[in-house]
Amino acid sequence: MRLSTKGRYAVTAMMDLAIHEPKGPVTLAEISRCQSISLSYLEQLFSKLRRENLVRGVRGPGGGYRLAKPADEISIAQIIAAVDEKVDSTCGGDAGCDEGNTCLTHELWCGLSKRIYEFLDGISLKDFLSRPAVQDVIQRQNSASNRPAFPLN
Repeated sequence: MRLSTKGRYAVTAMMDLAIHEPKGPVTLAEISRCQSISLSYLEQLFSKLRRENLVRGVRGPGGGYRLAKPADEISIAQIIAAVDEKVDSTCGGDAGCDEGNTCLTHELWCGLSKRIYEFLDGISLKDFLSRPAVQDVIQRQNSASNRPAFPLN
């Protein structure tokens, strides 16, 4: 099972928004610079995140993006699904994996996919950002980029 860069980058960008939510809107250029993600790639991801009502754009001077709802109401699984990413470890994704029939180990891989989804759905942005190891990374990134850090509510 592999999660593509699309899903990983979407989660990273949403975490960046959650970290800096107290200061107001965050530009994609800021996220791009701090997280080393291509600006054009972020634009594609944020189009999908906006369509799924996970982020909202703020126009004008000081504009950018904000979370569309509180960080504790957005799960990692929702973010991944919003960018059309599937967390799928099945042999073929559907029941026709063995020449139109279900293969011998299909139930095993379906069960694993379900567990992975449940795990990711059980973690909100706020939950993940409050982990001590993640807080260490946040402090390091903010120091390196001269961005102020804000405590999570």
